[in-house]
Amino acid sequence: MSHFPVSRIGRTVAGLAAVAACTAGLLSATGPAAADADPAGAVAPYPNLAPTPPMGWNNWSYYMCDINEKVILDNARALVRTGLARRGYRTVTVDDCWMTKQRGPDGELVADPVKFPHGMAYVGRQLHAMGLKFGIYEDVGTATCGKFPGSLGHFRQDAEQFARWKVDYLKADGCHVPVPAGQTKEQAYREAYGKMSRALTATGRPITFSVSAPAYFQYSGDSVWHQVIDWSARLGNLWRGGADIATREQDPAAKWSSIVYNFDYNAKLAPLQRPGRWNDPDFLLTGDPGLTADETRSQMSLWSMMAAPLISSTDLTRIGATARRALGNRDVIAVDQDPLGVQGRIVAQGDGFTVLSKPLKNGDRAVALFNSGDSRRTLATTAAAAGLPPAASYRLRELVTGRTTSAGRDIVAKDVPPHATVLYRITARRPARR
Repeated sequence: MSHFPVSRIGRTVAGLAAVAACTAGLLSATGPAAADADPAGAVAPYPNLAPTPPMGWNNWSYYMCDINEKVILDNARALVRTGLARRGYRTVTVDDCWMTKQRGPDGELVADPVKFPHGMAYVGRQLHAMGLKFGIYEDVGTATCGKFPGSLGHFRQDAEQFARWKVDYLKADGCHVPVPAGQTKEQAYREAYGKMSRALTATGRPITFSVSAPAYFQYSGDSVWHQVIDWSARLGNLWRGGADIATREQDPAAKWSSIVYNFDYNAKLAPLQRPGRWNDPDFLLTGDPGLTADETRSQMSLWSMMAAPLISSTDLTRIGATARRALGNRDVIAVDQDPLGVQGRIVAQGDGFTVLSKPLKNGDRAVALFNSGDSRRTLATTAAAAGLPPAASYRLRELVTGRTTSAGRDIVAKDVPPHATVLYRITARRPARR
């Protein structure tokens, strides 16, 4: 299987009725299901395993199902060789399609013997030997998005298997979650993710938990969507909020459109984020074919302003110098990884532009002026609007170029190219005169 023709979320919504229709039969499975028969109930908050947004690499957006042991380990070696691992990109996650279509004789998950001839524990050992962390993918429903075995009825068994493999990070999708009679879709997802959350905690191994539940409620109305985000923040460490980012096969316009779309929805979720619990607008496409340097730098800057996970999904073995510099920009990464752990908020927005401001732990502010339009323009805000303390002047360090300037009450970015972002780190220099 090479790739899926449409997004996994789109397929899920389209097939939800069919999945629900066969719920009764699916839930009557025997064997390990009995171990997962506990009611949803109240779930203790998941351990705080991601005090800053996770960083790393995932194969999905570039390779989709065209993966094997060599692809994964070659990209892991590239993280180390390029120095990106030293900048924080340390978790390598194997996405969907890594397993066989059927479980083993004891109900266990089985790695595809052609793609992963040495097995998944071996992959984990190789990653750990490189100083990296091992991430893996599953689904809390009856099947993954690629129709491989899901964890429903096997939560405890799968969690224990992941722990034995020394997994450090689990991305749990929700493509085929059946909705039992008498339950709402939201209740069914909450119960399934709650079971996975408890099962992971019970292993005693610290496994960072990425919850995909909110992505399946993006179009259910904000009250339901936000409620799902609220409980996702208790069950895991980060959560996919909405639509998938574009894949390699899509044209440049579609890739840029997906970056803007995911930024737009995620930026509005800032009130629902808190330190250690992260909104995830999906992967970084930095280095993907068709995107301009300004577009890739914009995504890095905007994701960092939103305290989003920085998870690359491209071919790192062939990444160019410009993209590598964008991914590895220490100053931009520092905004994302700032220990205060606050997502930046929109302070101004209009046709073709957005201004974000983010408080930083040392008292500085990060301010991003994003030109999403198709022509050059000058963008501006005021120090007061950006939340800066009163001062006679401000020091502005532009984090992509490294240039430093001074400003008074107005924060201005002149002649910003189309699809570009100017990202300032701003320090109040002197108190305002009284």
